Amino acid sequence: MKLTWRWFGEGDTVSLEQIKQIPVIEGIVGTLEGKPAGEVWSVADFVGIKQTVEAQGLSLDVIESIAVHEAIKKGLPERDALIDAFCESIRNMGKVGIPVLCYNFMPVFDWMRTNLVYQLADKSMVTLYDHQAMLDYDLSQGFEARVAWAHGFTGEQVQAVLAEYSQIDEDALFKNFVYFLERVIPVAEEAGVFLAVHPDDPPWSIMGLPRIVRDAKSIQRIFDAVPSRHNGLTFCTGSLGTSPDNDLPAMVHQFADRIHFVHLRNVALTGFQSFYEVAHTDSTHIDMPAIMQALIDIGFEGPLRPDHGRMIWGETGRVGYGLYDRALAAMYLYGLWQGLKR
Repeated sequence: MKLTWRWFGEGDTVSLEQIKQIPVIEGIVGTLEGKPAGEVWSVADFVGIKQTVEAQGLSLDVIESIAVHEAIKKGLPERDALIDAFCESIRNMGKVGIPVLCYNFMPVFDWMRTNLVYQLADKSMVTLYDHQAMLDYDLSQGFEARVAWAHGFTGEQVQAVLAEYSQIDEDALFKNFVYFLERVIPVAEEAGVFLAVHPDDPPWSIMGLPRIVRDAKSIQRIFDAVPSRHNGLTFCTGSLGTSPDNDLPAMVHQFADRIHFVHLRNVALTGFQSFYEVAHTDSTHIDMPAIMQALIDIGFEGPLRPDHGRMIWGETGRVGYGLYDRALAAMYLYGLWQGLKR
């Protein structure tokens, strides 16, 4: 296991110098922003971030993410040219020696919450998702304050994109995903890059949009369709763990040879398809020691990062990606791993 940290570049409120001071962090998960989906990330782009990271004595182990264009997900005629561009970015990653690409195939919204500033009893701030609130949401208000990672949408834009997906069910989205993988995975094999799809977050339909990376069955279907180790998984406990039917330690064992990257995040379930995030040490729902033991059992040696943390001690910044709580989480996860392994 190699503990890593997601860094959003020079504009991140957490600097590489601060990350370097966390004793257990060895690597960086680089985030690509600034180009629209469908554009090629050049060798120079990757070299720039790698040199910046290595200048601090850290390694660049993962890119999270290269966005998959919506036309690919919808199976539109222009998808072939967009897939070619995606493949070229993978080739360039390989030339620079970056081994893992975390990406997702979620239609439109990426990860979704209904409250980005939910206050816990200790007055720390976390994100929350309440499915009834989502069902009751007035589309005319837009999604500017609803989605934490992707850009906000106006009400008209939301209605337009939902209309575009009205004829695309889970089977159609799956077929479009396989079409994408069959063209991308051979390139990844040649480039020495391991693709690691991120599970849907949350792993159920939002506003009628299809979700196809949500549980053991759906993930196995993806791996069976394109049986290559380079067609792999980002094992995210915070996404998969919001569904009580998902046995996370069992899934670690089931997908042992396909897990190329791990996100460890904790949630507390509040009802059907509803949850909020909690400290990594919380034992409310996700059994972090059991998951870590499963990773040890399969001999996982890849990159692992503490995922969304609480905002604590008055810190402000990108939701879920502050310094303090993720640093606490990194130390906890390392201690957990070290204690169990010994």
